[in-house]
Amino acid sequence: MAEPTTPDLSRFPPRNVLFVSSEVYPYAKTGGLADVSYALPQVLREFNHDVRVIMPKYGFIGEKKQKIHIINRLQGMDFTINGKYTMVNAKSSAILTAKTRVQIYLVESDEFFQRPGLYVDPNTGKDYPDNDERFYLFALSVFETCKRLLWKPDIIHCNDWQSGLIPAMLKSVYKDDPFFAGTKTVFTIHNLAYQGNFPPTTFPKLGLPQEMFGPNGMEFYGAVSYMKAGLAFADAITTVSETYAQEIRTPEFGCGLEGLLAKRKRDLHGILNGIDLTIWNPEKDTNIVKPYSSSKLDIKEECKEDLCYSMGIPYQKGVPVIGLISRFTDQKGLDLIAESTDHIIKSGAQLVVLGSGDKKYEDFFNKVQKKHPNQVGVYIGFHDNFAHKIEAGSDMFLMPSKYEPCGLNQMYSMRYGTVPVVRATGGLADTVIDPDNATRKNPATGFVFEKYDSKHFMKALDRALHTYRNEPEVWKKMQVCGMSRDFSWYRSAERYAELYEKVLAKP
Repeated sequence: MAEPTTPDLSRFPPRNVLFVSSEVYPYAKTGGLADVSYALPQVLREFNHDVRVIMPKYGFIGEKKQKIHIINRLQGMDFTINGKYTMVNAKSSAILTAKTRVQIYLVESDEFFQRPGLYVDPNTGKDYPDNDERFYLFALSVFETCKRLLWKPDIIHCNDWQSGLIPAMLKSVYKDDPFFAGTKTVFTIHNLAYQGNFPPTTFPKLGLPQEMFGPNGMEFYGAVSYMKAGLAFADAITTVSETYAQEIRTPEFGCGLEGLLAKRKRDLHGILNGIDLTIWNPEKDTNIVKPYSSSKLDIKEECKEDLCYSMGIPYQKGVPVIGLISRFTDQKGLDLIAESTDHIIKSGAQLVVLGSGDKKYEDFFNKVQKKHPNQVGVYIGFHDNFAHKIEAGSDMFLMPSKYEPCGLNQMYSMRYGTVPVVRATGGLADTVIDPDNATRKNPATGFVFEKYDSKHFMKALDRALHTYRNEPEVWKKMQVCGMSRDFSWYRSAERYAELYEKVLAKP
C-alpha cells in the first residue's frame, strides 16, 4: 500500500494563517467541516506556517477534557450587538500530534454560545433565531482576538456561511486599520446549500456600508446572506473538489448563487479534501479485528466475518457484504437506496447500515432488518468503531448521492480495499474511476453511474456484484488500485499553500 508523497515544504515562505471555523474536531462536530478544520491546519503547520484556529466555545465543550485555559489578554472583549452591550472572552487550547502543535482559540459568550447546540436548538429542532447576531459576534471576536494577541494574520481562511461576514468586514470596517494592512481572505465552501440567510432587518445590525446590501454584495432575493458575503468579498474562493467547483456555477447545483460564482470563476478553485491516514489506515487500525494491507488482502475476510458478527447477521463466505454509512437524507441518495433495497435482497447480498436522520428512513431500515434479519444489519445513530468495521469488512460501499461537494467515505473505502459504488457528482466524480473510463495511468477503483435514478444505480450495483462473483482477479486489482491512491492531506495542503501565495501577490 503506497505511502503519501510529502511535497517540498521548504519552497513556501512561512505565513501567519488564521483558520476560522464554526466547528473543529474534537471540540464540536456536525459534519465534515470539523474534520477539515482539525486536519488541514496540522498539515499546513508542517509547511512552516504559523496556523492558528478560532471557533466558538459552545456550552457542551468541556474545559477540563479539552485542556482549555484562560489567556488574560483575551478576557473582557466588549461589543455592542443590535444596541445591546455584551462581553466576550477567548480561551486557549491546542491540537497536539506527534508532528505538530496547532493553537486553538475558543470564543466564549454566556449569552450567545453557552448553549447545547451549534446552530440548531436540540429542544425544538429549529435554528436558533439569533444565529445572525451569534455569528456577527463571532466575526467581531476574530478581529479583536488578533489585535489583542498582537498577531497579524497574512491570510484569514474562512469556512462556510458562519464566517462569511469576515471578508466583508475586512473590506469595509477594517480596511483602514493599519493592523490588518495586507491581510487577505480565502473563503471555502463546504456545502453551498447551507447559506446563512436572514431577514433584511439583520443588515442594520452589522455596521456595514449600505452599498454592501445589494445584488453585487450580500443581498440575496431581499435577504441578507452570510454565504454570499463571503463569496462576494473574499480575495479567493475555494471549494472541496474540482467537479463541485464547476457544478456550483450551474443552476442545478448553484442554489441561486451560480451567477455570482460564474462571475468570480477566475477566483474560484476546487481543492479536494484529504483524509487522515493516521486514523484511516487498515495496517494500523485498532478498531478492526485484524490489520491488513494490499499485499495481505486475504485477511480482509476475517474483518468481514467480524463485521457480520458485530451487526448481528450470519457470516457466509462468498456472499458479498454491501456497506452504507450516511446521514439519512435525500441528498445522500437514500431515496435511491430505499427503492433498490428489494433488488439488493433478491441479489443474495447482505447489507449493513450505519446512520441516522430522516425518520422515514430510520423506520424503513428498521423494518427491512426485521423482515430480513439474516441479510440486513442496522445501527441507527453513529458509532465510530462500527464505521471502521464497515469500511474494513464490507466488499463494496454505497454512495449514490444527489450531490456531494467532496465526500470522505468513498476515500476511506478505497483505502480499505472496499470498492465504492457512487454517482458521478462532486468529489465522487473526482476520486472514483469506473472501468469504462479507466486507463493504464488511472485504473478502475469503483463503479460510477451518471443519471440520478434507481434504474441507473441498480445497473452500477449489478456490475459490481457481477465482477465480485465472476471476475475475482479484476476485483482484486480494483481493490489494490484503490488502496494505492494518495488521498493524503499533503496534496490538498500544498494546493492551499500555493493559493495563499497567489492571493498575497495580488495588489
